[in-house]
Amino acid sequence: MTHVLCIALAAGLTLRPAPEVLNPLPEDATPWVEHVCAVAPDVLCITVGEGQVQYGPQEPYEPQPGDVVAPPDEHHRVVRRDGVPIGCLVGAEGDIIKRYDRLVGEPLDTEWAQRPGSYTIQSDDDPTYAAGVSPMAVHRKTKPTDMAQTSVWSFAFPLRHYLYLRLPEPLAEGATYYVQLDEGPLPALDYTHDPGLARSEAVHVSQLGFRPSDPAKVAFLSCWMGDGGPLDYLAGLAFRVLHDESGEAVYEGTLSLAKAKGEATEDAYAKNYNGTDVWEADFSQASLRPGASYRVSVDGIGCSYPFRCDREVWDEALQVSAKVYYYQRSGIALEPPHSEMTRPRTFHPDDGVQVFHSTCALMDSGNGITPEPTNFGRLVAGLTDEIVPDAWGGYMDAGDWDRRIQHLDASRLMLELVMLFPEHYADLDLNIPESGNHLPDLVDEALFNLDCYRRMQTAEGGIRGGIESSEHPRFGEASWQESLTIMAYAPGVWSSTVYAGCAARAALCLRQIDAGLSGTYRESALRAMEWAEAERAGVDVESYPQDLGNDRNLAAAELYRLTGDERWHRLFLETTVFTEAGVPLNRWPDYDHSEAAWVYAMTDHDTVDPQVQANAREALLATAGERADYCQRTGFRWTDNPWKPKGIGSFTSPSARELVRAHHLTGDDDYLRAAVLSTQTGLGANPENLCYTTGLGQFTVQHPLHVDSRVTRQAPPPGITVFGPCDIEVYGDWAVDVISPAVHPAMEEWPIIETYWDVYLDPVVTEFTIHLPLAETTYVWGYLAAR
Repeated sequence: MTHVLCIALAAGLTLRPAPEVLNPLPEDATPWVEHVCAVAPDVLCITVGEGQVQYGPQEPYEPQPGDVVAPPDEHHRVVRRDGVPIGCLVGAEGDIIKRYDRLVGEPLDTEWAQRPGSYTIQSDDDPTYAAGVSPMAVHRKTKPTDMAQTSVWSFAFPLRHYLYLRLPEPLAEGATYYVQLDEGPLPALDYTHDPGLARSEAVHVSQLGFRPSDPAKVAFLSCWMGDGGPLDYLAGLAFRVLHDESGEAVYEGTLSLAKAKGEATEDAYAKNYNGTDVWEADFSQASLRPGASYRVSVDGIGCSYPFRCDREVWDEALQVSAKVYYYQRSGIALEPPHSEMTRPRTFHPDDGVQVFHSTCALMDSGNGITPEPTNFGRLVAGLTDEIVPDAWGGYMDAGDWDRRIQHLDASRLMLELVMLFPEHYADLDLNIPESGNHLPDLVDEALFNLDCYRRMQTAEGGIRGGIESSEHPRFGEASWQESLTIMAYAPGVWSSTVYAGCAARAALCLRQIDAGLSGTYRESALRAMEWAEAERAGVDVESYPQDLGNDRNLAAAELYRLTGDERWHRLFLETTVFTEAGVPLNRWPDYDHSEAAWVYAMTDHDTVDPQVQANAREALLATAGERADYCQRTGFRWTDNPWKPKGIGSFTSPSARELVRAHHLTGDDDYLRAAVLSTQTGLGANPENLCYTTGLGQFTVQHPLHVDSRVTRQAPPPGITVFGPCDIEVYGDWAVDVISPAVHPAMEEWPIIETYWDVYLDPVVTEFTIHLPLAETTYVWGYLAAR
């Protein structure tokens, strides 16, 4: 086996505090050593930082003679001074300028860093290294960890470099080694090779931890060395679970090969997303003491981040995930005591904000279900001078201020958690303005979103698809500074049926809590559905994607469950696929009846068709079984629809909706085990040891595409689960060209599961939406907390 020493040079430290409290680096700051560890019996990993972004502030614009401002027909209002762009005007008045960012710090000399003669490794404890030796070769991988927009379309990046030094002999346990770096910017280093204490970049575990009764508890071992390729490990490596304080071993086992690098079977497209062997340490049978912390140690290598065993771990995760919707609320100010992040009230009519009616329904827009060259073209073409009253509220997405009917998926799933576990969620305190009233906080949060659409319901019952600006935000503008035209979509058949189903669920959830409020949502849901059914006759339904039929079928199921009315039962039976046995939950591109199957399976009216209900239940269990089997095909045990191209939450959010529902229906722990496994990658058991939800874990996302926090130079709010790594063959966009110069080796050579760049302005990687991945994450974590 070739022996390797890895030096990881980390730039743009993601473990540092929020931007406003960073210690600013001087202009000429040299790279700095951050961490030393082993990644194999013959591998060291040294983490070193390089560079830092100094974020451009917003400040009053004081025009100077000769300043040139971009003409009104240009989207970004760039100000040029002496021919040089200095920033962009923001706000309706244009009296504030957002300056561009700067990158400070000296770059690493990568030619020096990859020269074997730059390093001498010496030890007084290991005779092999007594005289000092140089590595046989040096490999490298480099990735950006933040982004500075330095001009109109110019970017610079802090970097993290991983340098892998191939050594002639393995390291001896207990020995201390000194790494001399010849004529370079880094100081001499020392490292004591104690695999029971030293954290290894190659050992991956959930940083959330485990509930004592979780049926799956696992960690992983893997390492990909960039231009050095995969790191191979010998079979039969032992691992131990150690008490984090005492170091006592409470469990011992042997690693098993979870996925070989040559096995291209991780999805239906015959792909392997890891680029290296992935080994699994399964300690599900370990007796872990509630309240204690542990770490997983691999013999000869090192250990994981510490993790907790506690009855409350999933409750704490749910608390963080569910609070994120408060931070995404439109129409309120964020302020103490409910939020550490502060922000003025956004998009509220009492502040003079006007929302204009557009004749374009969301279902006819690229932001809905009908593709168009630009997502805003039909919306803007339908602009009128009619002002829509009471158009405020709802949840904003990450890089935009839109509030769309798709966001109601989050409300539906929050309501479902309360309906499944009413006692557990009666006492949940999210520290939101409504906390302490007579409703569970999850219900309050769900209704805040739903009420945005109810307020805009027409007298006839139609529901608008949401509120949208005429384009993506202008550079440097925060949500409360929006200077673009704001519109509400026209009422549409699709948005009305989506709303009807969600409002019906709200009415059912509220029935035993607040009968009056339940009646309000019942009446609103029925009016919306009746309007949609009447309007449907004038719509060429065959020209739209399956969503139009899917959500009609779901709304009928929800209304039947709520009312018992045979009218809605007949509509459901006429449009469901489950009149036949053996049909799947979904078949692309024909239909997706996953949600309706669950609703009908949970309906207990005397008039339920028992065969259709049994067929729906069996279809749900069949899909759950496929997901459970699928997670055993992936190296890090994530699961997904095998035909879905990987990205947009595949690795960061648990695709386990059917798994937890199957567990609820059957009590079968095989489904629960797969659901727990599906969460591990997103919570830190991945090659980057990164928790993909802000505010959780010891190493977490720092730069999601969250405009308000970036513009105001505040830390992003906790609870944001980002889209994460993606297959650039499918999801690649302009950001690939922007970021590629900061990546080594070439981006297309990287294992897909490692292609997360924490760089803010990479929408398919660092962005998020309300319905995906936030809603899915909240729901699965919430089920695991309350089951």
